[in-house]
Amino acid sequence: MGSRPEYRFESAPDLPGSDRIARPLLWVINRSLNALWNLDVVGDEHVPPDGPAILCPNHLSFCDSMFLPAALPRRIWAIGKGEYLDDWKTRHLFPAMGMIPVDRSGGDAAQQALDAAARVLDAGKLFMIYPEGTRSRDQKLHKGRTGAARLAQRTGAPIIPVGIQGTLDVQPVGSVALRPFKNVTVSFAKPIRVGDFGDPNDPRLARKVTDAVMFEIADMTGQQYVHTYAGEEERATAAVMPERRPAEITSHAPSATAASSEEE
Repeated sequence: MGSRPEYRFESAPDLPGSDRIARPLLWVINRSLNALWNLDVVGDEHVPPDGPAILCPNHLSFCDSMFLPAALPRRIWAIGKGEYLDDWKTRHLFPAMGMIPVDRSGGDAAQQALDAAARVLDAGKLFMIYPEGTRSRDQKLHKGRTGAARLAQRTGAPIIPVGIQGTLDVQPVGSVALRPFKNVTVSFAKPIRVGDFGDPNDPRLARKVTDAVMFEIADMTGQQYVHTYAGEEERATAAVMPERRPAEITSHAPSATAASSEEE
């Protein structure tokens, strides 16, 4: 396995966040996490050295949001839940680091967050969004929401599925403290481009792309996929993903059978 590229901070004074605060903090996070944990990065050659990309990781632990930036050679912006602005500990810090708050109830506030994300991508930067929308409480991989795919349609940026493993050992459910010297693996899959899925005006396109992203994450993490949104575990009987990947998703070719009729 080759050496990882050196971390490079990208100044962006016109985008969300504060260069003055983010530069030293991201440097400390990158160095500290790589020193205190056994961080294995797989497939980082799929992350472009320049230009935009949408990173879509699974989400099992709060510290996922720390290990993904530590695995990257570039600065990253991200969607974060608006509730962080209600806590004095995170109200100023997270936005300074480049977090774009989103009102998860939807509507105009959610659209404003996606507009801000599009500005980041149009500027040629990396942007992260959890396709499950929130942490999985049952350790399964849940049905993805279509925000990342719609961003990709809008900006032309590729989507890079990301699989994070080991963060639950670092920070078990209900724990605030991080346990050092654990093994964490961050894996990057080949970029997915919405243009490979057919007509960009097809209303089913975002769902097709999102389902393909979730298949890639499941492959990397070994998580069981369930066809319900995270947070709905107790309200529905999950439909388990088939053992064989459908040919239309493997080839990235469009097919009506690959689409789900359900949207966000």
